[in-house]
Parts: sequence; C-alpha cells; structure tokens
Amino acid sequence: MAKTRLSPTTHLARRMFGLLEPICLVTFCADESNEELTALGHRSYWDGYFASRAAPLGRVPARVVHAAFYNFAEGEAARHIPSAWETIPPEASVAARERGSAASLRRILGEELAGSPGLVRAADLTTRAATSAPTEGRVMYAGMRTLEVPGDPVARLWHSATMLREHRGDGHIAALVASRIGGTEAHVLSALAQGIHPPESFGRIHHLPKERLAAVMGGLRERGLIGADGHFTDAGRATTQRIETLTDELAAAPYDALSPTELDELIAVLEPISATLVAAGSQ
Repeated sequence: MAKTRLSPTTHLARRMFGLLEPICLVTFCADESNEELTALGHRSYWDGYFASRAAPLGRVPARVVHAAFYNFAEGEAARHIPSAWETIPPEASVAARERGSAASLRRILGEELAGSPGLVRAADLTTRAATSAPTEGRVMYAGMRTLEVPGDPVARLWHSATMLREHRGDGHIAALVASRIGGTEAHVLSALAQGIHPPESFGRIHHLPKERLAAVMGGLRERGLIGADGHFTDAGRATTQRIETLTDELAAAPYDALSPTELDELIAVLEPISATLVAAGSQ
C-alpha cells in the first residue's frame, strides 16, 4: 500500500502534536495532578478526570459530557457526572488539574529547563497559537478558551498545549463522525494501528462487557474494516489513515497565527522540552 503523502500543513500539525502531546500527558501519567484532585475529595482517578476535564463546559448533564468526550462507553460519564461536582465545584477541580500538571512539568524538566528563556518563549508562542483559532464546532476547545490563561510560564505552556490538544480532539471527533466510526470502534482501530492484537485487549476497552466488544468487532467485520482474524483489512487501514490525515488538516488552523520563522523557533524550543518528557514517560 502506498504511503500517504502529507501536505506541508498536515505535516506541521502532526509535528506539533508530537511535540506538545508529552506536555499534556503529565496530567494523566504523572502523580501530581491526581494528588491535587484527591486532596480536594475526589474518590477516584476517574472522578477527578471527568470532573476536571469537563469543568470548562460548566455544570452540563452527563449526556453532554458523553457526547463531547465521544470515546467513552455508554454510561461511563454518568458514573462520575454530576456526582463528582456535588461537593466540589468544577472550578476547583480544573484549578487543581492545572496546579498538579504544572508541578509535574517542573519536577520532570528540572529547574534549569523549566526556568529557561526557551520555555518562556515556547509558552508565549504556544499561547498565541492556542488562542487564535475559531471556536465554532469545537466544544471542548471552546470550553478551554473560557478559562483564564495562567501567568506562570510553565502553567501557561501546559494550559496552551492542552487547549491545542482539545482543539485537535474536536477535529478528530469530526473526522470519526464523518467516517461513521463510533467511540469504541475508534479504540479498536487505534489499537490495531499500534500493533495491539487482539484489539479487545487494549487498555481503554478491555474492561467493557464481552458482548459489547463482540458487537463492535462484528460491526467492523461487516463493514469490511477488519478481517475474520481481527486484523486490519486494506479498507480498514485506508479508513484509519484518512481519519488521521483529516485530523491533522483540521488541527492546523491555530498555527496560522505564527509566521514561518516563529514556527521554526517554536519547534526548536519545544524539542528539548518534549524530549525530556518523553524520556521520563511524562511521569
């Protein structure tokens, strides 16, 4: 199968995703954010996750959170929303997530890199990109845009990288919907793209009822996206590639706010930050 040729715009969006994602992942992989959320009184990791990530949307019902997050199984959001907000205001949860994430970045990067002029410049340029894109059709991104941008450079870098992550995620959902790929189906295709087999063993879905997983796999087989052996067909591989390419295309708009010289500078200052986080597993 021929390799997809990326346009310059698509290549840039994918490059920026690779550099910024390790910054965002400290929220989920490192301890500090969960510790901050636990200290507020959240009973579990997932209570804190749903409460803090959904908080920018306001006190919306679980059905709205389920729609906005897209890839969680039916009923998972309702196990945490709105109960996670009943005694802990959403504003407190989102602030705790930011504090913990910034603390993780400072610990992993160390004083020299966390306090460097390069990180300050990365925060400034990332913030300009993250606050420039249209919000129409971008529910999670629009929610993040309502939050105050932190003054501290480390917190500002995390905040802006997370805005861009939600912007990309909104576009990814649009690409999935356009290809008629549901949330659990998306996890199956993602698992196969990562070489995980059987895909039902993927950590994001392995806990789901076997009947539910069997129905999803059966549907993908009927559509010709996976074969009887549970691996990609050519059509499934092509569909996954189209979704990823469209996701990149839809993620490019924020970077229009930066000149080519500024983009080169942003990549250069992000590279050592990202590399340090990747080496640590963002933990």
